[in-house]
Amino acid sequence: MSQHASLKSANKIKTKRNVLKRFERVDLLKARGKWKEGNRGLGLPKTKPDV
Repeated sequence: MSQHASLKSANKIKTKRNVLKRFERVDLLKARGKWKEGNRGLGLPKTKPDV
């Protein structure tokens, strides 16, 4: 029995995602200098991924 095409590994996804996971948003905010240590991970500002 073969595996359905939609169940492929996440590592094989090549398309650009426009929605970031929470840890990715925190990393992006840290890189931009908008994250302070001690901040909570809830209610993060909207961010667009870098190209």
